[in-house]
Amino acid sequence: MIRRKNMWFIFTLATTFIWGLAELFYKKGALPNEKYAHLKICISVGAVMGLHALFTLLTKDIGYDPVNLLRYLPVSLFYVISMAFSFFGMRFIEESISDPIENTSGAIAALLCVIFLHEKLSIPSVIAILIIAVGIVGVGFLENTGSTNRSAKIGRKMAIIAFAMPFLYALLDAFGSFFDIYYLDDVATTPLIGVTEDTIEEVANTSYELTFFFVAIILYIFIRAKGVKYELPKQRDKILAAICETAGQFTYVFAMSGNGAIAAPIISAVCVVSLLLSRIFLKEKLTAKQYFFIFLVIVGILTLAVIEGD
Repeated sequence: MIRRKNMWFIFTLATTFIWGLAELFYKKGALPNEKYAHLKICISVGAVMGLHALFTLLTKDIGYDPVNLLRYLPVSLFYVISMAFSFFGMRFIEESISDPIENTSGAIAALLCVIFLHEKLSIPSVIAILIIAVGIVGVGFLENTGSTNRSAKIGRKMAIIAFAMPFLYALLDAFGSFFDIYYLDDVATTPLIGVTEDTIEEVANTSYELTFFFVAIILYIFIRAKGVKYELPKQRDKILAAICETAGQFTYVFAMSGNGAIAAPIISAVCVVSLLLSRIFLKEKLTAKQYFFIFLVIVGILTLAVIEGD
């Protein structure tokens, strides 16, 4: 039997495809005319993550101390809130546009490390970040010069708010990744308690999943107070997205345990998978100029991932 450690490449490809599939179902579940669709997606993701956290606690001996739920809370909230912004934006913004922008969080995290941790970036990394910046500016310019009819459909104010969502996701997710460095880099200095080199990642992930679960409960109470029903049969796409999100987290652990330097840049190609799936299944059509600038963003992301993964 082939050991799972030797199957890292298969897990890497699985993670890339599963997370790309999650983005497709997220988009399908983020209905423009459903006012609280983004909150219902959060509820679905939180519920599935809560079940996975429970499964982890029951089947693995990670020595979980509930205090870590509070200690890891700042990081968890960055991730949870960023995803909520993303789900809101998906109601109005094409996945082909939002996903590449959101995937620039890695470049932003790198800049945060340079600014606050005084780390140095190589010249190729700087060039990759500049390519990403040019792509984003290009997409933003086209978005605000009449290249889309989004303003005519949902109003100029809402169009601006919606277009800001993927940028807010990228920024908050980058801060989450930045603080993860502090929490997970060294067992001796981490704020988490009762962790070892073997359990620190799973303790952090379990804390994140439990936080998302409790947020889901609060959001469920909120929408019910508003008289909005969460009818399970109608949440198929939202639940499928949540399952893919959580399944991708599971395969991600095994992908990174084999050859993380190679796995990381491959997984960052999830935006390419998302772009293709959106084009095939959602029939999203962009202009040639939009595709060009999105291509620049993707090239920059993949280049940066390869450079930083070496």
